Amino acid sequence: MSRRTALCAALALAAPLLLSAPAATAATGAAGPLARFHHQRLAWKSCVQGPNDDTGKELQKAGAECADVTVPLNYDDPGGRTITVAISRIRATDTPHRVGPLLLNGGGPGGQTLGDAPWIRQTMKDVGARYDVVGVDPRFVGRSTPLDCHWPTGTSIQGAGADRAGFDRMTAFARDLAQRCRKFEGPVLPYVTTRNTARDMDIIRSALGERRISYLGYSYGSYLGEVYATLFPGRVDRMVLDGVIDPDRYSPRLLRGAEAANRHALANWASWTAARNTTYGLGRTRDTVLAAVNRIQAAATRAPLKVGSYRLDDHTVPAIVFSGLSQDNDDAHGALARAVRDMGLAAQGQRVVPDPDFTDTLKFVLTGSESAYGSVQSAILCGDVAAPRDPEVYWRDIQRSRAQDPLFAPVARNIGPCAFWAPPREARTTIRGDFPALLVNATGDPRTIYPGAVAQHRNWPSSRLVTLRGTDQHAVYGVFGSACVDASVNTYFATGRLPAEDVTCDAQADSDA
Repeated sequence: MSRRTALCAALALAAPLLLSAPAATAATGAAGPLARFHHQRLAWKSCVQGPNDDTGKELQKAGAECADVTVPLNYDDPGGRTITVAISRIRATDTPHRVGPLLLNGGGPGGQTLGDAPWIRQTMKDVGARYDVVGVDPRFVGRSTPLDCHWPTGTSIQGAGADRAGFDRMTAFARDLAQRCRKFEGPVLPYVTTRNTARDMDIIRSALGERRISYLGYSYGSYLGEVYATLFPGRVDRMVLDGVIDPDRYSPRLLRGAEAANRHALANWASWTAARNTTYGLGRTRDTVLAAVNRIQAAATRAPLKVGSYRLDDHTVPAIVFSGLSQDNDDAHGALARAVRDMGLAAQGQRVVPDPDFTDTLKFVLTGSESAYGSVQSAILCGDVAAPRDPEVYWRDIQRSRAQDPLFAPVARNIGPCAFWAPPREARTTIRGDFPALLVNATGDPRTIYPGAVAQHRNWPSSRLVTLRGTDQHAVYGVFGSACVDASVNTYFATGRLPAEDVTCDAQADSDA
């Protein structure tokens, strides 16, 4: 996930250029070729990088400091090339009751998390004062030796189109994206993996001088947490995974199987929009609003829709609708309703000037302004698990599912650049059999679907599952505004003890409060 736009807060200034003491060997347990990384000194500095750095200014306001951690590009060759991983830190203020560092990952994969420390610290309430809250831009993301394949888009996720010709265009598009990555970033691609990110986390732990870390991971960050707990189980104190991925389903085709949850979210959005027909004019009933979406997709199949300076076809329209369904709140629903209204007007041949929210979405999908995000997201997925290489596998899958879901199945099951990627350098990670983590998921989550959280809870029988019923929300803790969920997580952070049994919260109870 990455509640990336809504969640990005900022980076900040602490003491200028202070050096931490070298981590003690007892704290790291590290020797041999990695010792120089584990024992490195961190130069803490201001997080502000220039007058337009809003993230840095927000971090500075929160009292954060920043540092760059040096890690090996290739852990099999620690004497070779190195890269840096950028971190931010808001120090614990309740030092007599300090627990230790809490490392963050906001998802994606490819989401920047450096700026998330302030809002996480706020969500934690009083218990936040007992932690050093540490935001991390993972390797090749944001300020951490960024990777950019110079794509013409910020995402590889688009619809397959209405027919074989459309699918063939998407196959050529996916092949081109993969070729661009080989051209611009080929030497580092084998090392853009979750396993290496987990290894970087352990270098960060040691460089901070800590025996153990706590961890909060959203969406893809849940998988990163699962991998870290597998590789370094003795280094974890408290772990919260929100928007939980079943590791058995983790692959470049992670969205496959999420169609039903997205149809449910779309139907609920349509009901919300129908109740506001005087504002959006898309229809007075849920079915009328859904019919408007179908008409827009049909029109885009016949000819591209002109929205401002952009042209939307049957590949991009369903991807835009899909992208608008991860958050279950009035702001997100309104943004999608305005986008659908604008696309509907364009389908009628009217001149449309999109609002800033829709303009940002169009820029993300149809220009290279966010090329780095899509590049590293695909690089991580492709580097972790191999995807089918035969285009016919995807085409047959799309055709089998199109009748049941003509809007979302061609998005969730479409071919992507991983079909044309080199095989992963390491074997797929086999996640350990049990771990006492706190898992959080909404029942209607359209990205990390609820059955995945149930499956991982079964995989980790000593874990506890906090379920939020009655919402199509992706990422819950500190995001949705559930007092029940937030209190459950904060109690665990405060005590280190999991609930005696699983917890069920009701989204309606929060909205009525």
